Amino acid sequence: MSLYLKHRPSSLEEIKGNSEIVQALQTMLSNKETCPHSFLLHGPTGCGKTTIARIIASGLGCHGADLKEVDSADFRGIDTIREIRRNSSYEPIESTCRVWIIDECHKMTNDAQNALLKILEEPPSHIYFVLCTTEPNKLLSTIKGRCIQFQVKTLNETQLYGLLRRIAREEGASLEKEVYDQIIQDSLGHPRNAIQVLEKVLNVDPEKRLEVAMQTAEQMTDAIELCRVMMRKGTKWKDVATILEKIKDQEAEDIRRLVLAYTQSTLLRGENDVAAAILEAFLEPFYNVGFPGLVYACYSVIKG
Repeated sequence: MSLYLKHRPSSLEEIKGNSEIVQALQTMLSNKETCPHSFLLHGPTGCGKTTIARIIASGLGCHGADLKEVDSADFRGIDTIREIRRNSSYEPIESTCRVWIIDECHKMTNDAQNALLKILEEPPSHIYFVLCTTEPNKLLSTIKGRCIQFQVKTLNETQLYGLLRRIAREEGASLEKEVYDQIIQDSLGHPRNAIQVLEKVLNVDPEKRLEVAMQTAEQMTDAIELCRVMMRKGTKWKDVATILEKIKDQEAEDIRRLVLAYTQSTLLRGENDVAAAILEAFLEPFYNVGFPGLVYACYSVIKG
Protein backbone atom coordinates (compact mmCIF):
# COMPACT_ATOMS: atom_id res chain seq x y z
CA MET A 1 0.00 0.00 0.00
CA SER A 2 1.31 3.47 -0.89
CA LEU A 3 2.15 5.89 1.92
CA TYR A 4 -0.56 8.25 0.69
CA LEU A 5 -3.25 5.61 1.21
CA LYS A 6 -1.67 4.18 4.35
CA HIS A 7 -1.57 7.56 6.11
CA ARG A 8 -4.80 8.96 4.71
CA PRO A 9 -6.78 10.71 7.49
CA SER A 10 -9.83 8.77 8.68
CA SER A 11 -11.25 11.45 11.00
CA LEU A 12 -11.52 15.23 11.10
CA GLU A 13 -9.00 15.34 13.96
CA GLU A 14 -6.33 13.77 11.74
CA ILE A 15 -6.61 16.39 8.99
CA LYS A 16 -3.65 18.76 8.65
CA GLY A 17 -4.54 22.36 7.86
CA ASN A 18 -7.97 23.65 6.75
CA SER A 19 -8.89 24.19 10.41
CA GLU A 20 -11.93 26.33 9.56
CA ILE A 21 -13.42 23.50 7.49
CA VAL A 22 -12.65 20.98 10.22
CA GLN A 23 -14.31 23.09 12.91
CA ALA A 24 -17.38 23.80 10.76
CA LEU A 25 -17.85 20.12 9.90
CA GLN A 26 -17.42 19.05 13.52
CA THR A 27 -20.28 21.36 14.46
CA MET A 28 -22.50 20.27 11.57
CA LEU A 29 -21.94 16.53 12.05
CA SER A 30 -22.58 16.76 15.78
CA ASN A 31 -26.28 17.42 15.12
CA LYS A 32 -27.80 15.22 12.41
CA GLU A 33 -31.15 17.05 12.73
CA THR A 34 -29.70 20.31 11.39
CA CYS A 35 -26.84 18.93 9.29
CA PRO A 36 -26.95 19.95 5.59
CA HIS A 37 -27.73 17.23 3.07
CA SER A 38 -25.52 18.62 0.27
CA PHE A 39 -21.84 19.58 0.49
CA LEU A 40 -19.55 21.02 -2.18
CA LEU A 41 -15.78 20.67 -1.70
CA HIS A 42 -13.61 22.54 -4.19
CA GLY A 43 -9.90 23.18 -4.40
CA PRO A 44 -6.67 22.07 -6.10
CA THR A 45 -5.87 18.49 -7.05
CA GLY A 46 -4.34 16.44 -4.26
CA CYS A 47 -5.36 18.65 -1.35
CA GLY A 48 -7.76 16.16 0.32
CA LYS A 49 -11.25 16.77 -1.08
CA THR A 50 -12.16 13.11 -1.52
CA THR A 51 -10.64 12.25 1.85
CA ILE A 52 -12.80 14.88 3.56
CA ALA A 53 -15.83 13.62 1.62
CA ARG A 54 -15.31 10.11 3.00
CA ILE A 55 -14.88 11.48 6.51
CA ILE A 56 -18.17 13.37 6.15
CA ALA A 57 -19.88 10.13 5.13
CA SER A 58 -18.37 8.35 8.13
CA GLY A 59 -19.45 11.16 10.45
CA LEU A 60 -23.00 10.79 9.14
CA GLY A 61 -22.92 7.11 10.04
CA CYS A 62 -22.70 5.86 6.45
CA HIS A 63 -20.50 2.92 5.46
CA GLY A 64 -20.35 -0.21 3.36
CA ALA A 65 -22.94 -0.63 0.62
CA ASP A 66 -24.69 2.62 1.58
CA LEU A 67 -21.68 4.74 0.55
CA LYS A 68 -21.45 5.23 -3.20
CA GLU A 69 -18.61 7.00 -4.99
CA VAL A 70 -19.02 8.21 -8.56
CA ASP A 71 -15.96 9.48 -10.39
CA SER A 72 -15.21 10.62 -13.93
CA ALA A 73 -14.23 7.07 -14.95
CA ASP A 74 -17.72 5.62 -14.46
CA PHE A 75 -19.91 8.71 -14.80
CA ARG A 76 -22.51 8.28 -17.54
CA GLY A 77 -24.05 11.72 -17.55
CA ILE A 78 -27.76 12.09 -17.00
CA ASP A 79 -28.26 8.29 -16.87
CA THR A 80 -26.10 8.12 -13.75
CA ILE A 81 -28.10 10.91 -12.09
CA ARG A 82 -31.36 9.16 -12.98
CA GLU A 83 -30.02 5.98 -11.40
CA ILE A 84 -29.08 7.91 -8.26
CA ARG A 85 -32.56 9.45 -8.09
CA ARG A 86 -34.20 6.02 -8.44
CA ASN A 87 -31.99 4.49 -5.74
CA SER A 88 -32.62 7.41 -3.38
CA SER A 89 -36.03 6.01 -2.54
CA TYR A 90 -34.46 2.91 -0.97
CA GLU A 91 -33.71 2.78 2.73
CA PRO A 92 -30.11 2.25 3.94
CA ILE A 93 -28.93 -1.36 3.98
CA GLU A 94 -26.51 -1.33 6.92
CA SER A 95 -26.22 2.32 7.98
CA THR A 96 -28.36 5.16 9.26
CA CYS A 97 -28.23 6.97 5.90
CA ARG A 98 -27.01 6.77 2.30
CA VAL A 99 -24.29 9.04 0.88
CA TRP A 100 -23.24 9.72 -2.70
CA ILE A 101 -19.78 11.19 -3.29
CA ILE A 102 -19.56 12.63 -6.81
CA ASP A 103 -15.92 13.32 -7.71
CA GLU A 104 -14.90 15.63 -10.56
CA CYS A 105 -18.53 16.76 -10.60
CA HIS A 106 -17.72 19.66 -12.95
CA LYS A 107 -17.69 17.07 -15.76
CA MET A 108 -21.46 16.68 -15.50
CA THR A 109 -23.38 18.02 -18.49
CA ASN A 110 -25.98 20.74 -17.97
CA ASP A 111 -28.72 18.13 -18.34
CA ALA A 112 -27.09 15.97 -15.66
CA GLN A 113 -26.65 18.96 -13.35
CA ASN A 114 -30.29 19.97 -13.80
CA ALA A 115 -31.39 16.41 -13.05
CA LEU A 116 -29.24 16.38 -9.91
CA LEU A 117 -30.65 19.74 -8.86
CA LYS A 118 -34.11 18.27 -8.46
CA ILE A 119 -33.01 15.87 -5.73
CA LEU A 120 -30.69 18.44 -4.11
CA GLU A 121 -33.68 20.73 -3.66
CA GLU A 122 -35.74 18.17 -1.71
CA PRO A 123 -33.55 15.20 -0.69
CA PRO A 124 -35.10 12.36 1.33
CA SER A 125 -34.18 12.54 5.00
CA HIS A 126 -31.77 9.59 4.69
CA ILE A 127 -29.90 10.87 1.61
CA TYR A 128 -26.76 13.05 1.53
CA PHE A 129 -24.51 14.27 -1.30
CA VAL A 130 -20.87 15.36 -1.27
CA LEU A 131 -19.68 16.94 -4.52
CA CYS A 132 -15.95 17.38 -5.19
CA THR A 133 -14.38 19.50 -7.94
CA THR A 134 -11.30 21.41 -9.00
CA GLU A 135 -13.44 23.69 -11.20
CA PRO A 136 -16.53 24.96 -9.33
CA ASN A 137 -16.97 27.63 -12.01
CA LYS A 138 -18.28 24.90 -14.33
CA LEU A 139 -21.18 24.05 -12.03
CA LEU A 140 -24.59 25.66 -12.34
CA SER A 141 -25.08 28.46 -9.83
CA THR A 142 -28.25 26.69 -8.68
CA ILE A 143 -26.21 23.56 -7.86
CA LYS A 144 -23.75 25.62 -5.82
CA GLY A 145 -26.60 27.45 -4.15
CA ARG A 146 -28.07 24.17 -2.86
CA CYS A 147 -24.80 23.07 -1.23
CA ILE A 148 -22.77 24.09 1.78
CA GLN A 149 -19.50 25.10 0.12
CA PHE A 150 -15.98 24.58 1.44
CA GLN A 151 -12.79 25.65 -0.31
CA VAL A 152 -10.12 23.07 0.53
CA LYS A 153 -6.73 24.78 0.52
CA THR A 154 -3.17 23.61 0.10
CA LEU A 155 -0.92 23.39 3.16
CA ASN A 156 1.68 25.92 4.23
CA GLU A 157 5.32 24.96 4.83
CA THR A 158 4.88 24.45 8.58
CA GLN A 159 1.87 22.18 8.10
CA LEU A 160 3.62 20.13 5.41
CA TYR A 161 6.73 19.79 7.55
CA GLY A 162 4.67 18.48 10.45
CA LEU A 163 2.83 16.03 8.19
CA LEU A 164 6.00 14.67 6.60
CA ARG A 165 7.82 14.34 9.93
CA ARG A 166 4.92 12.41 11.45
CA ILE A 167 4.75 9.98 8.53
CA ALA A 168 8.52 9.47 8.47
CA ARG A 169 8.53 8.84 12.20
CA GLU A 170 5.70 6.31 11.94
CA GLU A 171 7.64 4.58 9.16
CA GLY A 172 10.66 4.35 11.48
CA ALA A 173 12.75 6.79 9.46
CA SER A 174 14.67 9.97 10.23
CA LEU A 175 15.44 12.57 7.56
CA GLU A 176 17.76 15.54 7.43
CA LYS A 177 15.95 18.87 7.44
CA GLU A 178 17.37 19.76 4.02
CA VAL A 179 15.57 16.74 2.58
CA TYR A 180 12.29 17.88 4.13
CA ASP A 181 12.92 21.40 2.81
CA GLN A 182 13.50 20.09 -0.71
CA ILE A 183 10.30 18.01 -0.66
CA ILE A 184 8.25 20.92 0.68
CA GLN A 185 9.65 23.29 -1.93
CA ASP A 186 8.70 20.97 -4.78
CA SER A 187 5.22 19.95 -3.61
CA LEU A 188 3.65 23.44 -3.97
CA GLY A 189 1.59 22.86 -0.83
CA HIS A 190 -0.11 19.70 -2.09
CA PRO A 191 0.03 16.95 0.55
CA ARG A 192 -0.42 14.14 -1.97
CA ASN A 193 2.56 15.34 -4.01
CA ALA A 194 4.67 15.72 -0.86
CA ILE A 195 3.84 12.22 0.43
CA GLN A 196 4.57 10.65 -2.94
CA VAL A 197 8.01 12.26 -3.02
CA LEU A 198 8.59 11.22 0.59
CA GLU A 199 7.85 7.62 -0.37
CA LYS A 200 10.50 7.74 -3.09
CA VAL A 201 12.98 9.22 -0.65
CA LEU A 202 12.35 6.59 2.02
CA ASN A 203 12.92 3.78 -0.48
CA VAL A 204 16.60 4.66 -1.04
CA ASP A 205 19.66 4.59 1.18
CA PRO A 206 19.95 7.56 3.58
CA GLU A 207 22.96 9.03 1.75
CA LYS A 208 20.95 9.16 -1.52
CA ARG A 209 17.80 10.76 -0.13
CA LEU A 210 18.67 14.37 -0.88
CA GLU A 211 19.72 13.36 -4.39
CA VAL A 212 16.35 11.71 -5.02
CA ALA A 213 14.52 14.75 -3.65
CA MET A 214 16.57 17.00 -5.92
CA GLN A 215 15.78 14.81 -8.92
CA THR A 216 12.13 15.51 -8.23
CA ALA A 217 12.99 19.20 -8.16
CA GLU A 218 14.54 18.80 -11.60
CA GLN A 219 11.34 17.18 -12.84
CA MET A 220 9.41 20.10 -11.38
CA THR A 221 11.60 22.54 -13.30
CA ASP A 222 11.03 20.61 -16.54
CA ALA A 223 7.26 20.54 -15.94
CA ILE A 224 7.19 24.29 -15.26
CA GLU A 225 9.18 24.93 -18.44
CA LEU A 226 6.73 22.76 -20.38
CA CYS A 227 3.77 24.68 -18.96
CA ARG A 228 5.28 28.09 -19.64
CA VAL A 229 6.04 27.22 -23.25
CA MET A 230 2.51 25.89 -23.85
CA MET A 231 1.00 29.02 -22.27
CA ARG A 232 3.06 31.38 -24.39
CA LYS A 233 1.25 32.99 -27.33
CA GLY A 234 2.35 31.81 -30.73
CA THR A 235 4.18 28.74 -29.44
CA LYS A 236 5.17 26.34 -32.21
CA TRP A 237 4.91 22.58 -31.74
CA LYS A 238 8.65 22.15 -32.28
CA ASP A 239 9.29 24.24 -29.13
CA VAL A 240 7.17 21.86 -27.08
CA ALA A 241 8.67 18.81 -28.80
CA THR A 242 12.15 19.97 -27.78
CA ILE A 243 11.18 19.92 -24.09
CA LEU A 244 9.37 16.58 -24.46
CA GLU A 245 12.52 15.05 -25.96
CA LYS A 246 14.42 16.27 -22.91
CA ILE A 247 12.03 14.58 -20.44
CA LYS A 248 11.17 11.39 -22.36
CA ASP A 249 12.98 9.23 -19.78
CA GLN A 250 10.98 10.61 -16.85
CA GLU A 251 7.75 9.08 -15.56
CA ALA A 252 4.88 10.54 -17.60
CA GLU A 253 2.45 10.30 -14.67
CA ASP A 254 4.85 12.27 -12.42
CA ILE A 255 5.09 15.01 -15.06
CA ARG A 256 1.30 15.04 -15.41
CA ARG A 257 0.80 15.67 -11.70
CA LEU A 258 3.37 18.45 -11.68
CA VAL A 259 1.71 20.07 -14.71
CA LEU A 260 -1.67 19.90 -12.96
CA ALA A 261 -0.26 21.51 -9.82
CA TYR A 262 1.38 24.37 -11.71
CA THR A 263 -1.48 25.11 -14.12
CA GLN A 264 -4.19 25.04 -11.49
CA SER A 265 -2.20 27.49 -9.34
CA THR A 266 -1.81 29.72 -12.38
CA LEU A 267 -5.51 29.47 -13.21
CA LEU A 268 -6.62 30.25 -9.65
CA ARG A 269 -4.53 33.42 -9.78
CA GLY A 270 -6.31 34.34 -13.02
CA GLU A 271 -3.04 34.82 -14.84
CA ASN A 272 -3.57 32.77 -17.99
CA ASP A 273 -6.74 31.31 -19.51
CA VAL A 274 -4.69 28.77 -21.49
CA ALA A 275 -4.03 27.08 -18.14
CA ALA A 276 -7.63 25.81 -18.22
CA ALA A 277 -7.04 24.05 -21.56
CA ILE A 278 -3.85 22.46 -20.22
CA LEU A 279 -5.65 21.39 -17.04
CA GLU A 280 -8.39 19.70 -19.08
CA ALA A 281 -5.92 17.91 -21.37
CA PHE A 282 -3.97 16.52 -18.38
CA LEU A 283 -6.87 15.43 -16.16
CA GLU A 284 -6.79 11.73 -17.06
CA PRO A 285 -3.92 9.59 -15.68
CA PHE A 286 -1.12 8.37 -17.98
CA TYR A 287 -0.71 4.98 -16.30
CA ASN A 288 -1.83 3.05 -19.38
CA VAL A 289 -0.61 5.37 -22.14
CA GLY A 290 2.73 6.54 -20.69
CA PHE A 291 4.88 9.00 -22.64
CA PRO A 292 2.74 8.82 -25.84
CA GLY A 293 -0.19 10.05 -23.73
CA LEU A 294 1.90 12.96 -22.47
CA VAL A 295 2.90 13.87 -26.03
CA TYR A 296 -0.71 13.75 -27.25
CA ALA A 297 -1.96 15.86 -24.34
CA CYS A 298 0.60 18.55 -25.18
CA TYR A 299 -0.22 18.36 -28.90
CA SER A 300 -3.94 18.75 -28.21
CA VAL A 301 -3.24 21.94 -26.25
CA ILE A 302 -1.06 23.49 -28.96
CA LYS A 303 -3.27 22.48 -31.86
CA GLY A 304 -6.57 22.87 -29.97
